[in-house]
Parts: sequence; C-alpha cells; structure tokens
Amino acid sequence: MTDKVVVLTGGVGGAKLVLGLAQIMRPERITAIVNTGDDFDHFGLRISPDIDTLLYTLAGKANSALGWGREGESWSFMESLRSLGGEDWFLLGDGDLALHILRTARLKEGIALSAITREFAAAWGVGVTMLPMSDDPVSTHLMTDEGDLPFQRYFVERRCAPVVRSVRFQGAAEARAAPGLVAAILDADTRAILIAPSNPYLSIDPILALPEIRSALVAAKAPIVAVSPIVGGQAVKGPTAKMMEELGVAITPGSVAAHYADIIDAILLDERDPASDLAIAHASADTLMVTLADRARVARAALELADRL
Repeated sequence: MTDKVVVLTGGVGGAKLVLGLAQIMRPERITAIVNTGDDFDHFGLRISPDIDTLLYTLAGKANSALGWGREGESWSFMESLRSLGGEDWFLLGDGDLALHILRTARLKEGIALSAITREFAAAWGVGVTMLPMSDDPVSTHLMTDEGDLPFQRYFVERRCAPVVRSVRFQGAAEARAAPGLVAAILDADTRAILIAPSNPYLSIDPILALPEIRSALVAAKAPIVAVSPIVGGQAVKGPTAKMMEELGVAITPGSVAAHYADIIDAILLDERDPASDLAIAHASADTLMVTLADRARVARAALELADRL
C-alpha cells in the first residue's frame, strides 16, 4: 500500500506542513528532506537552522511567539557575549547552544550530519525521518546591490534589506544526496511528494540544486505537489514576495508553479489567490497555518490533490 509521504522543506513554513502531516498519518511514514544551504559556522560552531527548526517543531519545543528558536529560551550567553564586545547579530539561546555544540563535536568525530540529525530526532522522540539534503557542505549565496552575501548575513544580519539580483549554491554541483534520500523519493510505497510552502529560492532551490535529487524527482512515480507560499498575493513570512519582485517575477501561484515546472504535477494554492495564470493541475484551500488544526487541514488538502492526480 502506498502510504509514505516525502516532503521537501525549509524553515518555519515547511515545519508547519510536516507537523500537519504528522497529525493525519503515522509520523514514521513521513520523510522530510531538509534544506542545509542555510548552514554555517559561527564562533566555531556548526549551525543548521532549518534542521533545528524542524526538530523543535516536531518535538513540541518550538517558540510559538518568536516563530523560531525554542520555547522557554534564556539568553545569558548572548548577554555575556555582548559584554565582551562579541558579534551579536545572530542570536544563540542558552538551550539552543546544546544542539550546536553537540553537532559540532560529533562532526569533528567524523560522524555524518544525517546520522547526527537521526540521533537528535531519536533523543527527542521525533518519529518523522529527517534527512538533511546532503552530508556535504552546500552554501547559499545571494548576489545583491551590496555585493555577494552569504545567506545568514543577508537574512539575519541585514534582515533581507539588500536587493537580490541572483542566488547561487556553492558546492551543490558536487554534493551527494544524503543516504536514503533518493530511495525515499523513488520508493514504490511513496504516496506523494510535497514541496512545502517554504521560500522557493532560498529554501527549496538549494535542495533542487543537487543533481541527484533533481534527477530522482524527475524520475519519481509518485505525484509531486507544491504548496504555494503565496497567500492573498503576499508571503506570510520572510522575503519571498520581496525577492520575486526584485527578480521581476509576478507574485502569483502561477509564478511558483512555473518555477517548479519541470518537477511538479500540481500546486495547492490559497483560496484568496486567483488560479487564472495556472496551466497545471491545481486545487484551492485556506493555506494560512496559524493553529495545529490549520496545519492538518493544509496537509490533508495537499494529499487529496496528490491522490486525485
């Protein structure tokens, strides 16, 4: 019976969809392929923001007020860092440091990122299979009106203010897909492959930039459905709409579908957005995910669309 689901995901929006899926099906039948183009080294620590966001979300530890980081976080480390004149543009919470320190130590022992992520998920009782897109380093860089900026410098330090001209993924052409990733995509028991409503350019494109992964998606037998990140003509969170405008792309579900044209079979769009520019199978739903019930509703709508293909 085809009852497995694969999700390509980035940060907060993607984590919401994966959590929604975990409400309507057995978590162990879900494989989340997570963007690692955001990963970087900071104060000698290896930071994996999208992996950590998904971990916190699925383990019930996410900070619902901030929308990132972990609930009940304290900031003694940052206060001490500032008092010594250290760079404080990237916030590292006291609890958050545990993941970064352990990840860095395990990497130095020669353990692969995918194995470390599996250890963390098991320790916190996360049933979803979490796969970083690669165990090899891939780094997202943005060419902007201020020059070449690594992702975190653009996204966190500059708060997405620079105008984006193009995006590149350093190391992607040589990177190998994480163990088990291609097999999950091509598994005969895979019911659907979903592309989460994460930023197409910054969260999903790094995954698609790996030749192995793109080839597997093109060859996949399971229907591939993208969930549009556009709600009512705007992005719910982050710079998606701003980037689309700067890149000369209309802020519509049709533009998102065109961006994924060689990959997807259908797109789920928000009911507030017109489908007039869509030349692909589609369905509409309320895709705004505020509550847990909202997340389950969007996950169910995406699977229903896949099942109809």
